[in-house]
Amino acid sequence: MTKKKAPSGILIEIFARIWSFWGLISFAGTFLIIVIPSLLTKLVKDPKGMWWFISIARIWNWTWLHLIGCPVTVKGKENFAKGQTYVVTCNHNAMLDVPMSAPFIPGPNQTIAKKEFTKVPLFGFYYARGSVLVDRKSDGSRRRSFEDMKAALRKGFHMCIFPEGTRNRSNDPLKPFFDGAFKLAVDTKTAVIPAVILHTKKAMPTHKVFYLMPHPLEIHFLPPISSEGLTTKELKDKVFQIMWDYYKAND
Repeated sequence: MTKKKAPSGILIEIFARIWSFWGLISFAGTFLIIVIPSLLTKLVKDPKGMWWFISIARIWNWTWLHLIGCPVTVKGKENFAKGQTYVVTCNHNAMLDVPMSAPFIPGPNQTIAKKEFTKVPLFGFYYARGSVLVDRKSDGSRRRSFEDMKAALRKGFHMCIFPEGTRNRSNDPLKPFFDGAFKLAVDTKTAVIPAVILHTKKAMPTHKVFYLMPHPLEIHFLPPISSEGLTTKELKDKVFQIMWDYYKAND
């Protein structure tokens, strides 16, 4: 026999759906304010142009996250050495991880992202500006995106990657990692900065649809891990364990 929800539980469910609607409206409204300045950064030579793009994105997402009651705390920015580029690996629990990641990475950066999102009217242009695009159904596209990520590092951009590939719907701190981020780091002799995003699953549970609750969020950038002398698997396993332990100790 199914246990009925208490009235307070029903009220929370109703509020979370209304708040989710507010999240969509406020996201769209604030996006329309920043989209033109963001796209105009394309006229500025990189990496300065990308620096401006990320700076605008940071202001936008900081504002939007406060509007929805999810203020963000950033720790560990001092781990980014001036003049160095990094592969930044982020865990992925909810859609909120996207505005929590690249915009708050210090300095110009790009994210590996699905090509199909570029078809969204207007937003697609913005999305493409900050991304290395990949069609995951195409082997050729995956190969080209890998070379594009190398090119981004050479331009002075950090590469922001979610090594789990998709949202973690399990009860474990992390899903198994794919090799891509770590092969990129090893091939380019670039250090990895693990980034652990906390509490987004509490604000936007993966098992609930159209649900958003106000909750403080955090992103912690951990000390860089050198890729020198490591194989792709060794680096992947090392970063995975560090992120797993840190998430369990802090969430």
